[in-house]
Amino acid sequence: MSETQEGTSIIHQLPPEISNKIAAGEVIQRPSSVVKELLDNAIDAGADEIKIIIEQAGRTLIQVIDNGCGMSNEDLPLCFERHATSKISSVDDLFRIKTLGFRGEAMASIASVSQIVVRSKRAEDDNGWEFEVDGGEEKVVKPVATQNGTSISVRNLFFNVPARRQFLKTDVTELRHILRTVQYAALANTNIAFQVAADGEEIYNLSVQTLKERVSAIFGASYKASLIEFEEETSYIKIYGFASDPKLAKKSRGEQFLFVNGRPFQHRYLTHVILSLYDAWTKNNEYPFYALFFEIDPSKVDVNVHPSKMEVKFEDERSVIQLARSVVNRSLNEHFMIPNIQREDPTFLGDNEGKGFDSGFSFNMPDVKQSDKGFQVPSRINRNPVKGRGDEFGSMLYGSFDAKPASKQDFDPERTFESGLSKVSDEQGFFQLHNTYIITQTRTGVCVIDQYLAHKRILFEKAITATESALPSTQQLLFAQTMELSASDYALLQELHPILQQMGFSVQLLSGNTTMINGVPADVEIGNEQEVLVAMLHQYQELGQKLNLEARDKVAISFASKAAIPRGKKLTYEEMEALVDQLFACEQPYLDPLKKPTIVYLSLDEIQSRFR
Repeated sequence: MSETQEGTSIIHQLPPEISNKIAAGEVIQRPSSVVKELLDNAIDAGADEIKIIIEQAGRTLIQVIDNGCGMSNEDLPLCFERHATSKISSVDDLFRIKTLGFRGEAMASIASVSQIVVRSKRAEDDNGWEFEVDGGEEKVVKPVATQNGTSISVRNLFFNVPARRQFLKTDVTELRHILRTVQYAALANTNIAFQVAADGEEIYNLSVQTLKERVSAIFGASYKASLIEFEEETSYIKIYGFASDPKLAKKSRGEQFLFVNGRPFQHRYLTHVILSLYDAWTKNNEYPFYALFFEIDPSKVDVNVHPSKMEVKFEDERSVIQLARSVVNRSLNEHFMIPNIQREDPTFLGDNEGKGFDSGFSFNMPDVKQSDKGFQVPSRINRNPVKGRGDEFGSMLYGSFDAKPASKQDFDPERTFESGLSKVSDEQGFFQLHNTYIITQTRTGVCVIDQYLAHKRILFEKAITATESALPSTQQLLFAQTMELSASDYALLQELHPILQQMGFSVQLLSGNTTMINGVPADVEIGNEQEVLVAMLHQYQELGQKLNLEARDKVAISFASKAAIPRGKKLTYEEMEALVDQLFACEQPYLDPLKKPTIVYLSLDEIQSRFR
């Protein structure tokens, strides 16, 4: 303060163009944020038909056309003013909000970082009006011939904020966020017809329909026969909606929807409570579909707790959650009222493989001549080795890896293992523990190999090798398999299609989010091709959120994770031997693609120390 001249202020008012961009950073995070705000306005305007046009995942164009009430020539400029709104007029209105929009910030924020053209006409007017805003700079209102309702075109989003634009994800990722926003609006407003087109291709054409029909139209016909309905009403709140049969559960999130008074919201604990009700029927990290609707007195819920309006606060949150849990749990129990439910799956729990653990201790050493039906060596673990430096260490059966081994002594990556970790011989034998681990003795101890992680490493390296080959190995299906995907899954499949073809998938992209599988890599078990492909897409999405890898590597990891032999699968001696042989032919046999150790070594010294 001493360096400034007396009476000179160092605090100044920010100009509107800067303050609007700051506000836009809170409200408009990506193209889907624009879609959400424009949809909210269209729904609040009383539209029963809404059309959405997207180009380049919203980067170049987002257009929303509705047949709502429209705006006058006086209203058009006002709708782009900060804190100008038709939704509230007093402080009390904040505590009984019934509309989706109410703050009057969204349009000003969007206009400050894009180029907007609005055309609007009221039914009682002879003509409509057009208004343009270019990066916050407004132009004159002029008359125009247009239909009743409003059309808003948002072009070149973040054109004047290049730092924000470069942080946008790939077109497929951004389009997936947009489609999820549309799904929220379509599920909450079944009395409105929605049309969605992206880059000239129709994605959704939803007529006015029931909630069950709307779910089926969005997520596929298979949902219609697998939905569990629930409904409960008290003097305080009404809860209703649908949840899916566990057989439709997926490996990635994205089909869990919560609404209060028609407004979508997120609630971490409530989501955890609903998903936990499925624990008895799903495996780890499987997520069923549900759409849960709450109707409550607007004064009993606060929707103004977050800039994006995706968080709400209930006056009596505990009662709401308890009632939701009770309603959904009762519906699930009624649906699964089947006596003597028995699981054929083994009881061992591993990474996404099973739910329980059998405390019994057993070894399996099956006859070499026998083969487990449905799991044949030639297709699942064949003897086409992956060429890699792992051959150099095969005779050691154990080498350096980054993970901490079971022994108390640290392993030196440069050790030559002169003390003798010799390769196992047939006389030493392989054993299977809990249908999950392959155990064999060495000269100085015992090696334990995780069959799932080991096969995942093998398949990963084979998939990477296939992408570098001119002729990938494909097994053609006797009968082509046709399946319908969700719009977001289909868009992702389009992006990954060249890589999948290189890895040995023969997939034909058809119209209407439909695809036909004609062939799959040799390591995919026939009859399981649809499940593997869909699971790969969901796994790829999860990896994209956690790992910064090339698309090819993420596809290879996803394929290996879903096609690898599961934990809990009984193997023949021949299969165990083939698995170990292929593992040590890999470039990196000691870690799976996600850096988990495939092998653990227990020395005789450590074993003996347990008995002292």
